[in-house]
Amino acid sequence: MKETATLALARLQRTFSTFTLGQKMVAVLGTAALLLAAVMVFRWASAPDYVPLYSNLSSKDASAIVDKLDSDGVSYKLSGGNTVMVPRQDVYSTRISLSGAGLPSDTSGGAGGYSLLDKQSISTSEFQEQTDFKRAMEGELAQTIEAIDGVDTAVVHLALPPQQVFAQDQAKPTASVLVAPRAGVELEPQQVQAITNLVASSIDGLDPDQVTVADSTGRVLSTPDGSDGLGGTRAQEVNDYQDQLDSKVQTMLDRVLGPGNASVQVTAILDFDKTTTDSTTYGTSTQKAPQSTYKSTETYTGSGAPTTASGVVGPSSQMGTSSTGSTGGYKNLTESRDNSVDKVVEHRETAPGSVQSLHAAVVINSGAPVKLNTVDVENLVKAAIGINSKRGDTVAVSALPFDQTAAKANAAALAKAKAEEDQAHLMSQIRTGALVLLVALLVLPAWFRGRKKAKARAQATNYVVEQLRQDQAQRAALVAAQQPMIDTSPATLALQRAEHDGLDDVSDELAALVERQPEEVAALLRGWLVERH
Repeated sequence: MKETATLALARLQRTFSTFTLGQKMVAVLGTAALLLAAVMVFRWASAPDYVPLYSNLSSKDASAIVDKLDSDGVSYKLSGGNTVMVPRQDVYSTRISLSGAGLPSDTSGGAGGYSLLDKQSISTSEFQEQTDFKRAMEGELAQTIEAIDGVDTAVVHLALPPQQVFAQDQAKPTASVLVAPRAGVELEPQQVQAITNLVASSIDGLDPDQVTVADSTGRVLSTPDGSDGLGGTRAQEVNDYQDQLDSKVQTMLDRVLGPGNASVQVTAILDFDKTTTDSTTYGTSTQKAPQSTYKSTETYTGSGAPTTASGVVGPSSQMGTSSTGSTGGYKNLTESRDNSVDKVVEHRETAPGSVQSLHAAVVINSGAPVKLNTVDVENLVKAAIGINSKRGDTVAVSALPFDQTAAKANAAALAKAKAEEDQAHLMSQIRTGALVLLVALLVLPAWFRGRKKAKARAQATNYVVEQLRQDQAQRAALVAAQQPMIDTSPATLALQRAEHDGLDDVSDELAALVERQPEEVAALLRGWLVERH
């Protein structure tokens, strides 16, 4: 085995010595690249696959877990300062080991949450109970906000005033939220509004207008007055609505006049006030029967006149009665009727964002290939965006010549840039082709020369080996003629095989000799050829 390896290494060295300088460099660089790739693949295959063991840990638990892993000799990685990662095959065993040690002690990541209420005892004071409840609500809200896409961490502070029993004006609760977006992420206005509504809906009596949201850079995203640091949702809604109307009219005119022959600008005035209207309307209905009717008749008939009192009124007065002898009587008729009255009670709430008025300005190119009447364009615009003249909406359409200088200059600049880009691409291809051709011109002649030399060396080596074989055959024939019989003993056969193997080694040595001393070998061959002829 050792002799075989030695012979193979010697043959490899002799083959490498026959290479030219360029071939030797290519062989060395290729071998080094293969070895490097093999090492990288081996390291990648042997490297452990790390997965999270615990995430969102508090700094105290993270430190304790790292110390425990160091003492147990378990390899780990830290990600983000609050996530510990271990090899995949060690996850469950490590969790069981850490659970036996009471780690992690705070599974909420240090944010608190309702787990704070589990630590209360019977001796907890009312102040501590209220404080723990506020901290628990803050922790739960922070964890909820962190679940929003793009939010890395969040901190919530609540101001919950105590309830007054006999006070008429109660102080309203307020809240402030500090969010830290992920790297390269900017919160959208809809996300800020979602955070505001989440916090307001979680606290009893908290109005969304009393929630302040800010980011980690100190920029206010939402304030109690309803505005925000992102330009205002109201202004954004107005711009979106105006852009929608502009797009409708612009698309319609571009199809008729062609692109670049019309300009549209729509201004919308929206009402963001929320109004509530209560109205009661009364009416009469003569066609319906009365709801209730009361009728009373009183009749009196007597032989004497009614008795009348006389005298002075007072505590000591004596009043007497007198009567007349005439007959008398009376009749009293009373009638009451309640007719039904129509009553309509209406409670109407107007949602914010209604359109107060629209104003559109349209300019068409008088030099466009298609000629349109401004009145027709005005009617089209009114129908497209819903112009209401009773509401005070206006539309102005004008036909003016457009200045095409900038457009032509931009088109020429684009065409020039395209031509330069195409030319640069063509020149890059030409340079690449020329470089490839130059490399081919430098490498191919050397390769052909190397092949020619290798072929010549192989022919010379084969010729020398053939001559040696013929000489050996002649000597063997002479020996056989001199011996009366052929020796076929194992020792003789082993000797012949050794001579044959030695001949192969001689062939390899001759090839190396041709490589080292080509001139001497060539002179020797010329001498042999002269002697043979």
